[in-house]
Amino acid sequence: MADQRGIVVDAAVEIAALVQALGEELGTFRQRALKAESRVKELEAAGGSELVDLTRRVAELETENAALVTRIEQVTERTEGLLERVRFTRQQTENSAGDGR
Repeated sequence: MADQRGIVVDAAVEIAALVQALGEELGTFRQRALKAESRVKELEAAGGSELVDLTRRVAELETENAALVTRIEQVTERTEGLLERVRFTRQQTENSAGDGR
């Protein structure tokens, strides 16, 4: 019975130490979160309109980029088609020259 009581007391002491350590760690995280929130508010106040403008500009550039990618794909397809036609024409010309025509 005394052994069990000692085990329970040891476990309770260990749990109390863990709770205290976790409480201290939570306090540290809370301080960091408050500092981060304060910094975000500073940045929003200092560059709020700039942030909105930059966000809008990024969206415009992404749209423009998507359009350019589409155009490049279309031009690539057309160029490949023209290249095939040139190859075919060259082959026909070489075959005609080889036949003596």
